[in-house]
Amino acid sequence: MRVGLLTREYPPDVYGGAGVHVEFLARELRDLVDLDVHCWGEGRTDGVLRHRPWSSLDGTNDALRTFSVDLAMAAALEDRELVHSHTWYANLGGHLAKLLHGIPHVMTAHSLEPLRPWKAEQLGGGYALSGWAERTAIETADAVIAVSGAMREDILACYPRLAEDRVHVVHNGIDTTLYRPDHGTDALDRVGLDRSRPYVLFVGRITRQKGVPHLLRAVRDIDPAAQVVLCAGAPDTPEIDREFRELFGELNRSRAGVHWIPQMLPRPEVIQLLTHAAAFVCPSVYEPLGIVNLEAMACGTPVVASRVGGIPEVVQDGTTGLLVPVDDDFEAGLARALDAVLGDPEGARRMGEAGRRRAVEEFGWDTVARRTVRLYEDVLKQA
Repeated sequence: MRVGLLTREYPPDVYGGAGVHVEFLARELRDLVDLDVHCWGEGRTDGVLRHRPWSSLDGTNDALRTFSVDLAMAAALEDRELVHSHTWYANLGGHLAKLLHGIPHVMTAHSLEPLRPWKAEQLGGGYALSGWAERTAIETADAVIAVSGAMREDILACYPRLAEDRVHVVHNGIDTTLYRPDHGTDALDRVGLDRSRPYVLFVGRITRQKGVPHLLRAVRDIDPAAQVVLCAGAPDTPEIDREFRELFGELNRSRAGVHWIPQMLPRPEVIQLLTHAAAFVCPSVYEPLGIVNLEAMACGTPVVASRVGGIPEVVQDGTTGLLVPVDDDFEAGLARALDAVLGDPEGARRMGEAGRRRAVEEFGWDTVARRTVRLYEDVLKQA
């Protein structure tokens, strides 16, 4: 089976959960199908073709630049039997390939544009284009993969013209041989952490979706003995970047032991930070699943997360972490949950061990890849 996998992010340029998903899914799929990956970038390596936006569109709206990449991807898929696209950045490429080459299109929905209105801050009028591309692709795809049960419900609610039997749940996965406890401390020392004090860790992009401003206000009130580590970068807009910097400055002035790491750390350093954290915190206001929670669990760390989207399908409240409703009391609820974990090291240890077991037993990438290939086979039989 010859499959074309379309994505914006691919190593070494991975900055979000969708990119992590494609990286590990592609690794497993290579043993099961003849796979070509098409992504953004320059050059070609074995099995990976990178496409850059047209130079004539430099400086224009990002949505238009994205569509130029989609056109290039579609043109390069003539020898494939099936195309599988990820995120709106590549969905239109999959749809065009379906029309141009007469091949089935499978798409994975990692998020939905109608549920991310703050993207208008980033894309301006391009947000209307990104929504159009997603709608066009999702309503005509031969199969749609939702990364959680909650995501499937959102897809069907946002796109009621889509037949229910075309939407399939295949959860995100985690490589538990790679993400596992690492008790080394060199990464902690480079950050400048006081190893005698516990710390709360956030890893993610500076976006409205990830709820970073809520977190910065919530941790003002947690146990003053706790340090706060923010691995936070890639702000969506200058406005949210300024808001983050202002809130970080206020937090840094109000308590000791606040550390901001704006650059993307190598994966081994992130794993060390996850391993030693007293709690990992995920304050997202919208999250179809949240791979980063799986990464923390695989490293044996309890998770404090918002009760939204697919997060409850990963984090078991009271067993592998604590879930906080996103309501008017959200920030105070985050602070209370973090203090509950910080104040009960033995309970936190049990949650971390339970999280590791759950990640190993239920979310392996080999299982995700086999389920995906079975869907490919079903789609090809029906084509």
